[in-house]
Amino acid sequence: MLNNLTTEITFFKSHPLGMRMLLLTNLIYGLVIPIIELFVGAYIMRNSSDLSLVVIFQLAVYTGIPLTFAINGWLLKTMPIARLYAFGMLLSGISLTAMMLLPELDTLGVFVAGLIMGLSYGFFWANRDFLALNTTKDGNRNYYYGIETFFYTVTGIFVPLAAGAFIGATDKNGWFGGNVNVAYYCLTAFVFALAALASVLVHRGEFQNPKRAPFLFFKFDRLWNKMLALASLKGVAQGYIVTAPTMLVLTLVGKEGSLGLIQGVAAALSAVLLYVLGRVSFPKHRLMIYLIACSLFVLGALFNAGLYSALGVILFMVCLLFARPLLDMAYFPTQLKVIDVVAAKEDRNAFAYILNHEFGLYIGRLFGCGLFIVLARYVSDYVALRYALLVIAVVHFMGWFMMRNILREPEMKAEV
Repeated sequence: MLNNLTTEITFFKSHPLGMRMLLLTNLIYGLVIPIIELFVGAYIMRNSSDLSLVVIFQLAVYTGIPLTFAINGWLLKTMPIARLYAFGMLLSGISLTAMMLLPELDTLGVFVAGLIMGLSYGFFWANRDFLALNTTKDGNRNYYYGIETFFYTVTGIFVPLAAGAFIGATDKNGWFGGNVNVAYYCLTAFVFALAALASVLVHRGEFQNPKRAPFLFFKFDRLWNKMLALASLKGVAQGYIVTAPTMLVLTLVGKEGSLGLIQGVAAALSAVLLYVLGRVSFPKHRLMIYLIACSLFVLGALFNAGLYSALGVILFMVCLLFARPLLDMAYFPTQLKVIDVVAAKEDRNAFAYILNHEFGLYIGRLFGCGLFIVLARYVSDYVALRYALLVIAVVHFMGWFMMRNILREPEMKAEV
């Protein structure tokens, strides 16, 4: 066992410094993401009676992201990429603080807090995507994303369990004078502390800014247009599945403690599998991994729609905890390979494609969030929670056919 661990550490150290520092930074910030994804929705539901506010927050997040990608492109001309990356991580704590300070949760206040979180994600993902592109090659990207998703999965075990137990114990034992919201304030302070630590670490990576060149274009190569279509289909799922687990668990299973327990147990089942896949899989396996992930998403949605009970939610969560990291493991290396190809072909700044890709995702996210908001406000919460997820899963599955089409292109089979 010890020898195997030593071998894996040695293999990790054999990769470039920039790649290793990026992975370590993302590991620390990965402790923050479950709090944002799971417990922000829980906080909104606890302090309001409007389920659609959860999705309005998420829609605001998704609106802020592409806008920030464009702003980030201009700022990269004069500011170090590590500083912008760090700023994005710190903004997540500011967003949570803004929401906690609202005297009453209403549509405008929740939207503004979500917009700030969108700015945070925009600076984080725009620079993370470029650094991942710049510090990896196609041959080691399965390993890179396997390690990254392994990190996120492991943190997804402990953080939801600990945070859910803390909130549940506060509620049960009457800590802080029986004010459960104080537990959320403590989690916000925890987010700030971790973001600050990750911000310090990212400056040790000696990362280079992209070359100064135009990055805003409206006409692209045919291969990139296919990638945008795939991004839109991926965005459809993102627009809903980030908030759906929280709403389903709190509606059908229990309180925040149950939310953390289910998330932690399901994540534990997938952690080792993801590491092994990242270690042993090759570019040729990406299409199969994506097919398995899409199928798991549809299966989970079927469990939820068919049972619509605590058991259905648990089965959906288990499927989702496998599906989401598998999707990322197949999708992101494919995206970066397409950027490698088209950037060389069109002689453009790679950041131009990272920016444009975000608008493709936004179109899908807008559809996913919009579907839920319309159903929740004009039909019923029941229909939105039970059936919208299945529709979205089926639409998302179409992405597998698009990925197959992309990977069959002659340029994608050639070495770049």
